[in-house]
Amino acid sequence: ALPLSGGVDYKAVAGDISSIIKEDPNKGPTLVRLAWHSSGTYDKMSKDGGSGLGTIRFKEELAHGGNAGLGETAVPWMEDVKTKYGDSLSYADLYTLAGVVAIKELGGPTVPWSSGRVDALDPSAVTPDGRLPGADSGPPGADPSDAAHLRTIFNRMGFNDQEIVALSGAHALGRCHTTASGYDGPWTPTPTMFNNLYFSLLDSVKWTQRDWKGPFQYEDEGKSLM
Repeated sequence: ALPLSGGVDYKAVAGDISSIIKEDPNKGPTLVRLAWHSSGTYDKMSKDGGSGLGTIRFKEELAHGGNAGLGETAVPWMEDVKTKYGDSLSYADLYTLAGVVAIKELGGPTVPWSSGRVDALDPSAVTPDGRLPGADSGPPGADPSDAAHLRTIFNRMGFNDQEIVALSGAHALGRCHTTASGYDGPWTPTPTMFNNLYFSLLDSVKWTQRDWKGPFQYEDEGKSLM
C-alpha cells in the first residue's frame, strides 16, 4: 500500500495519475518514459543525476536530445496533480510514481516505490547532456558500436548486460514520433500493453530497411512496426 507521508496521501496521488491513463492509455508509455529519463542520468561513481532531485522539470534538462517531446507532453500532464497537492508533493516523487502507476495500469507488475525525494531548487543540479542512450549513435542500422554505446550508458548507472537487455523490453510500450525523435512508429502492435512482444518480435519477424525520407530505421513486412 502507498503511504500517507509528509501530509501527502500517495494512494490518492496514484489514483489521480491512474485516472489520467485510464482516460487516455496512450499517455501511459510517455509517463514511463518520463520516469525512466528522470532516473537514467544517474552516475554510480559521482553519485549525481538520477530521479532524486526532480531536475527533468527544468528547461535545461528538457532540452537534452533524449528528452525531446517530454516538455510538451508528460511534464505538463503532471502539472494539475502537482498543483493539487502543492509543495508537500515533490516533482521527483510525482514523476517516479507516475512511471510506477503507468506500468501497473498497462498490465505490468507492481514496482516497489517509496516517497521522500526532495526537489532541487534550481537547474544547477542538471547533469550534462549525453547521459541517456541515443538511437542515432554510431553508423545507420545495426552495428557493433551500438552495444558499446549501450554499455557505456548503462554501465555508468551500474547495470550489467543482462539488466540492459531486460530494461530494453520496456520498448513494448509506446511508439516513436517524428516530432520528437525523428523516428516513426511503434515497436509492437500493442503499444499500451506491458508484455514480452518486443523480444519475441525481434526473432519472429523479418525486418528490412524502411524506404522513407526520415532517418534509417527498420520495419516489418506489414510496414506497421519499427
